Amino acid sequence: MKRILVVGGAGYVGCVLIQELLARGYTVVVADRLYYGADGLHSVRDRIDLIVKDIRALDCSALEDIDAVINVGGLSNDPTAEYNPSANYEMNTCATVALARLAEQAGIQRFVFASSCSIYDRGTKNEYTDLVLDEDADVDPHAPYSLSKYDAECQLLRMAGTSFCPVILRKGTIGGFSPRMRYDLVINSFVKDALSKGSLTLHNGGEMWRPLVDIHDVARSYVAALEAPEHQVRGQIFNVAFGNFRISEAALRVRYALQQCGITADIRPDYKHRLARSYRVCTQKTTRCLGIQPQVGIEESVVDMVRQVREHGYTEFEDPRYYNIRWVELLERAERVIAITGSVFGSNKVEQTTERSLSNR
Repeated sequence: MKRILVVGGAGYVGCVLIQELLARGYTVVVADRLYYGADGLHSVRDRIDLIVKDIRALDCSALEDIDAVINVGGLSNDPTAEYNPSANYEMNTCATVALARLAEQAGIQRFVFASSCSIYDRGTKNEYTDLVLDEDADVDPHAPYSLSKYDAECQLLRMAGTSFCPVILRKGTIGGFSPRMRYDLVINSFVKDALSKGSLTLHNGGEMWRPLVDIHDVARSYVAALEAPEHQVRGQIFNVAFGNFRISEAALRVRYALQQCGITADIRPDYKHRLARSYRVCTQKTTRCLGIQPQVGIEESVVDMVRQVREHGYTEFEDPRYYNIRWVELLERAERVIAITGSVFGSNKVEQTTERSLSNR
């Protein structure tokens, strides 16, 4: 039975990936700083080993008796990357490469890395660059998030050899229910707005293209990258998406699925100028080499999401923990306060700080 280290396993994708690995008989070790808490691991906590540690602090002890590594850790969207670009680069690039080197030294061959199709983004201004791009297309990412992913890719690919097998998955925009739920992803955000406001808003009129994929198909793609013959995947990049959709079409599909759940929602276009990502990708290589074709469409994903959101009570839609950037900002504000107050209900540090403050008056 193979023992898999999942870095970032308590996150949005990680929680679902762990369930898929356990269902297939793998032994799972999770390494996660628990930025968003451990609630997403509740149903599997007694079946995994948990290392509570930042990816930047992982050492060789985390790789003891490990057969393969799947890294879905680090900062995971544009707003959090832009909030602290240096931390983003440290986690997404530097720590990824350092972990890969440790894995290689430990004799671990398979290293699967979570990258992003946002690397292909060419914006919405030039229709002549609006092409369906495959893994060999020229890319020139500039945003902190996509650049950090691309730089990690380049360094991992240079490490590929007979003793080390890095595999890179560039995933489209993910949607669907996870025990560590997020409402800051396009399909999830549509569902959240429909349930809380009764309407969906199409920024930029929904003209942008985006490759979309359900979270369960993403989890299955990681397993496929883990199990594929080494010669087929060593040093290879694979795009993962169900299909390419304009955001306006995605909204129509979401509304149709909501109607099947008894939910009525308007679609309201907003043409105010906003920076918007737009890109389309080809997934033929993934189907050919990994033998997988995502099966969960937008409508099925939405119906399942609504059911689970209601069943598990994920209905406090404005709670910051469902939004990566809001949660990070909240944690940083709390950190600044606790640096002064100490423990929330402790008294020693508060008294000492007060005494020093009074003595300085």
